[in-house]
Amino acid sequence: MSQIIERIILGIDPGLNTTGYGVLDVSTGRARLLEAGVIKSAGKTLPVRVKDIYDGVVEVIETFHPDILALEALYSLYKRPETAILMGHARGAICLAAAQANIEVVSYAATKVKKTMTGAGHAPKDQIQRAVQMELQLPCIPEPPDVADAIAIAFCHFTEAHLTSRLGNAHVMTPQSVWALDQRKGRKPQE
Repeated sequence: MSQIIERIILGIDPGLNTTGYGVLDVSTGRARLLEAGVIKSAGKTLPVRVKDIYDGVVEVIETFHPDILALEALYSLYKRPETAILMGHARGAICLAAAQANIEVVSYAATKVKKTMTGAGHAPKDQIQRAVQMELQLPCIPEPPDVADAIAIAFCHFTEAHLTSRLGNAHVMTPQSVWALDQRKGRKPQE
């Protein structure tokens, strides 16, 4: 059975105005919050806001030396594609900071993070905040919601890595692998 090699996980909920972050120590096999907060940008222009995010993430990385950075995956709502484009700028700054520090970046869909924390993929922000407080035994609800989301993203990676290490070399059938197996056997995919 393989061991979890990450000791420090940095979770980030990207945003151009407010980027939440949470740093978890998982070296004991349990998640313990080291620090959480926000990186704010008061910049009026996009380049200044992107630089503020980059500088803030670099500072957190230099302080905690995370082994991995877990980030909310980019998605686009059909009604508001410009949100995804703007979020891409924030994610780019975060990924650059991680790459320069030789830190692997993993992404998780918001629905995956919510399901990990609450069992429901479309849980509201206040439910995520309460779940994070309860799971990490925090004295108060993490505020603002961006902070709770960042901690939840880091915790999602912890649970995924922990599950993977417990499964070892066992093969897990994902929907994609089932589809590929069906294709090799000449079956029509399930609708």
